[in-house]
Amino acid sequence: MTSRLVLAQTFDALLQPERFRDYGPNGLQVEGRSDIRKIVSGVTASLALIQAAADSGADALFVHHGLFWRGQDGRVTGWMKQRLALLLAHDINLFAYHLPLDAHPQWGNNAQLGLRLGLSAGARFGEQELGFLGERIDGGTFADAAELGRHVETVLQRPVTVVPGDGRALRNIAWCTGGAQGYFEAAIAAGADVFITGEISEPQAHYARECGVAFLACGHHASERYGAPALAGHVAAQLSLVHAFIDIDNPA
Repeated sequence: MTSRLVLAQTFDALLQPERFRDYGPNGLQVEGRSDIRKIVSGVTASLALIQAAADSGADALFVHHGLFWRGQDGRVTGWMKQRLALLLAHDINLFAYHLPLDAHPQWGNNAQLGLRLGLSAGARFGEQELGFLGERIDGGTFADAAELGRHVETVLQRPVTVVPGDGRALRNIAWCTGGAQGYFEAAIAAGADVFITGEISEPQAHYARECGVAFLACGHHASERYGAPALAGHVAAQLSLVHAFIDIDNPA
């Protein structure tokens, strides 16, 4: 068992949220009980995840997408009331870390996705250096975007949108999880042969065709399933707590 304060300090020390300009507050978003025995991690603080955490006896919930975002309606009605009511009824602490969890070099979303895809990052790029750039850990190359797309589909167990670029062999691989399609131009400037992210918008297909750099969109949720359980599991082991990851299905 540990205290809420110690848990918050441990998360903050690892993730250093003060370093980031973010879209919402990082850290403790909803205060629950003071004594922590079990952490549940997940991607998004949805009603389904909060209910699953409550059913499992969680004292704290650690997520990538929290409840509060810059520019949202501040009224506690509808879905916000339902989520907050459930957290408060079960006295569960909600911890949320957005960009700090993307960026962590070992336990973050990008680092963990790269690990599963067999990629090693040698450089960072883009705004706040959230993008990762590297090569295959085994030193090889992918013959083309289609081969890499099949590999990503196998690892993530979901379809991938592939815009093939000019068909070159892929050695320099850039990636940034979630809704990072806006990092594509920075990836091209950094020397990438391909960019992997969660989502694609209209401009990226044209950039890929015109610049020759392939683009893969593998799902926002699908690309961000790994950072929260990796970091929460690490902290739980450090503080002798119980940890469980609950993945709420999301087609995005």
